[in-house]
Amino acid sequence: MDQLDRLLFGDNQFFGVNHMSEEKARAQAMRFQDIKAVIKVLDNAYDEGVKSFMCTTHDRIAQVCDHMRADPVRYKDFKFMPCMPYAHKYANAVTEDGIMGALRRFTPDEGFLNAALRGGKALATKDIEGIITLLVDAEMKMFAGLNTPVIFLQNVVVDLLLGLGFKDAFSIFANHVRKRYNAEPGFITMNLPMLLDVLEEQGIDNPIVCSNINKVGFRMSGGFDAYQSALRDRKFRAIAMSVFASGAIAPEEAIEWVCQQPNIEAIVFGASSRGNIRNTRELVDRYWPAAQEQAS
Repeated sequence: MDQLDRLLFGDNQFFGVNHMSEEKARAQAMRFQDIKAVIKVLDNAYDEGVKSFMCTTHDRIAQVCDHMRADPVRYKDFKFMPCMPYAHKYANAVTEDGIMGALRRFTPDEGFLNAALRGGKALATKDIEGIITLLVDAEMKMFAGLNTPVIFLQNVVVDLLLGLGFKDAFSIFANHVRKRYNAEPGFITMNLPMLLDVLEEQGIDNPIVCSNINKVGFRMSGGFDAYQSALRDRKFRAIAMSVFASGAIAPEEAIEWVCQQPNIEAIVFGASSRGNIRNTRELVDRYWPAAQEQAS
């Protein structure tokens, strides 16, 4: 099991997601309409040593994949960490192309008929495993030939499955990702304590779990104390997101605090400028070794 990079680059800023400011979100969405602007920021991150990109499977990420595939020498150390599914993509495709057209657009290259029959059988027999694996393969199509060491299940789906009590879906996803893509399964959640209980019940050992972890408890469902207890006492590989609480915590204060927490393996962050990327990297370089030394 490979160690994660300490810093992972996220994609919220590229698609107009900002949890504190709608105005800023709109401005970012306008700026990054041109895929060249997205690639410039990714190049800046890569050149600053941030080489793992934790991204949704938005249609425009396919253009980023094409760009990276076209220059394998330049991007030989670049790692994609897809987060799926991207629900809006499916809804839009069905609207534009109909159900069969959408299937044709997203199904893997192993053959449309095979995938359609697989999906049809799954729907006809309510074979949930078939549906899940078909959707994963459809989402992974754009990443063919690229390095994808971790594949994440998005928090919208993770937390919906938790709410519905459909626990088997997590082991189905994990087994398929390992078997077909030789990748580690990852899970994004807004309720870390509840998810860890279910993953343990499903026999998913030492899972990679990404959740909000920050000094002020911003969007940490289940309670701040429960998160600290989980980090201290549970066996899992934690990725911290929303460490700045969407700007509510000063960068240095946020990074210093999160680096002092036990069992944090990586931090995912978003930024639009090379200066902000460099600043975050330098803060992590400054505080992470001190935190590790204290823990040992």
